[in-house]
Amino acid sequence: MASITIPVGSAPGGAVEVPLPKLRASDFLRWSVDHKIIGVQYMVTALFFFLVGGTLAMLVRWELLTPNLDVVQTGSQYNTLFTSHGIVMIFLWIIPMMAGFGNYLVPLMLGAKDMAFPWLNAFAFWLIPPAGILMIGSMLVGAPEGGWTMYPPLSTLFSGDGQTLAALSVHLLGISSILGAINFIVTIMNMRPQGMGYGQMPLFIWAILATSLIVVMATPFLAGALTLLLLDRMAGTAFFDATKGGDPMLWQNVFWFYSHPAVYIMVLPGMGILSDVLAVHARKSVFGYKFIAGSSMGIGIIGFLVWAHHMFTSIAPVWRIPFMITSMIIAVPTGVKIFSWLGTLWGGKIHFTSAMLFALGFLSMFVIGGISGVMLGAIPFDVHVHDTYFVVSHLHFVLYGGSVFGIYAGLYHWFPKISGRMLNERLGKIHFWLTYVGFFFTFFPMHLAGMLGMPRRVAVYAPEFQGINTLVSLASFLLGISTFILVWNLIVSVRNGKVAGANPWRALSLEWATTSPPPATNFINDPVPAEDPYGYGTEAATVYLDEIDRRFGPPAEGIGMARPAKPSVPAAVPASGD
Repeated sequence: MASITIPVGSAPGGAVEVPLPKLRASDFLRWSVDHKIIGVQYMVTALFFFLVGGTLAMLVRWELLTPNLDVVQTGSQYNTLFTSHGIVMIFLWIIPMMAGFGNYLVPLMLGAKDMAFPWLNAFAFWLIPPAGILMIGSMLVGAPEGGWTMYPPLSTLFSGDGQTLAALSVHLLGISSILGAINFIVTIMNMRPQGMGYGQMPLFIWAILATSLIVVMATPFLAGALTLLLLDRMAGTAFFDATKGGDPMLWQNVFWFYSHPAVYIMVLPGMGILSDVLAVHARKSVFGYKFIAGSSMGIGIIGFLVWAHHMFTSIAPVWRIPFMITSMIIAVPTGVKIFSWLGTLWGGKIHFTSAMLFALGFLSMFVIGGISGVMLGAIPFDVHVHDTYFVVSHLHFVLYGGSVFGIYAGLYHWFPKISGRMLNERLGKIHFWLTYVGFFFTFFPMHLAGMLGMPRRVAVYAPEFQGINTLVSLASFLLGISTFILVWNLIVSVRNGKVAGANPWRALSLEWATTSPPPATNFINDPVPAEDPYGYGTEAATVYLDEIDRRFGPPAEGIGMARPAKPSVPAAVPASGD
């Protein structure tokens, strides 16, 4: 087993040898209450379902290359493709992946040894694999056709047994999210070390806290709606059947009361990742720390007042105005973040690492998604483009251009901490440019198609839209190819990547104040947080980082933003890399 020698005290020769974990693939296939193993289990599981959902997306775009049915034989089969794609990408990729980052990083960033409830943490993860099996099974047995929104009567009267399995899958995933959120809230509120008040927490922690509060308050509504849906399908009730006295609008209200805040469940952790990555890779203190932290909580509150803007074409006109106003208001805290991030970049010493490139990609693409969101918040425009490809474009600029770009930035930034190895930067930059170009030309032209009237959720479309669809499909194939570059980089680097050292980015937050990967208890001694987790360029930060170098050894030269080792600094014995 590899080990590292940690100096203890100031006396010459005082040191302790600490074993570093040597993890095998089998370690991640077993029950564990170690938050680090659970975090990686979340991430690997989510990446698998990302490939599943991406394959379904490629089939959708292959079908849309021409106006005729080519890949599928019926419209029902096409309905299954986009329904399964949407559910997998939202509930089995983005949400669990963000939970994986939270599980791995929150205790480390807080200086804690584990989550508040380790057993509950493991249980929350192990609900995901059976939920994923149910979802995959749903595609094989009377596949679901109701879209990821599962509107009745599509989801009650016109879908097979696969719709029931899909609803059960999302039910399990909702329970997992609630249990995980409770754990995050208790951990953040009660396990901060001495010297770390709320004003010293990394902004990723603030984002996870806001996200967890949304999950706890919103997800039970989805659970209730899914329970009623399952009763309608399996027990003969008629909660949503208008012919028997039910109300299909009940589903829309309850579903969107969860699902609009759910957008922020997927985006807020990405915003937290962005705050950390931009500050570290620009070597600049975060501009407007309190405003970014407060805006996360503001988004969490206002997000519950916006749901009916998804229903402008189905609610009474008198109710449209209030929800148009709240839809405009929620752009304010998001704008606060955007301008604070730009302030952080302004005058910084920017290092264009792969993590930084994806963070800048998030910033640029999310702004486009935010602008189109404000457009959709305006009643006349929304009525015009409702259920067209303009909405598809907006959704993906927010959830792919935002959440997925944020996930990529986080992977390149924290992979050294998780594995002890660096991802290949050359492959990372190729991955970024293929993703950026492929994404933009996949989804930006959809704005035009939507404004010209192309409806979403159709496989057979008017011939005049073929040119746009051909461009979009070819770009989507490029986007799909880019994903395999990431997967290859992850697989190769976890064994053969350059050894990272404890703190290759010379960052100030606590997760970097221990070995990479961390030992079983996370920290050798009780961790002491830096005065300011983003106080780059100050004398206190220099002293703090020199102490990290003294304890764990400086990173190898040429890695990230690491300084060359100084002869006067007693470097610790590096890990062997086994």
